[in-house]
Amino acid sequence: MNSRHDQEYKKLGLNIAYYRKLNGISQMQLAEAVGISRTHMSNIEAPNMPTSISLETLMDIADALGVPVNRLLTFPQ
Repeated sequence: MNSRHDQEYKKLGLNIAYYRKLNGISQMQLAEAVGISRTHMSNIEAPNMPTSISLETLMDIADALGVPVNRLLTFPQ
């Protein structure tokens, strides 16, 4: 994927990985909670592989992590 939003997808993936680790859960556990494959979850989090996700998946991830969606979309400078 080569998008003008690659940097935002990378930051989103890093935020998801941060909150997942903060919650002490594996990619597999989060993927199962969200209803996606572990490979897709890994691709979402991988900074070298910007991966877009649907709003539905984003909201499901936020719910599974127990954080508001806007936290996942807040990118410090």
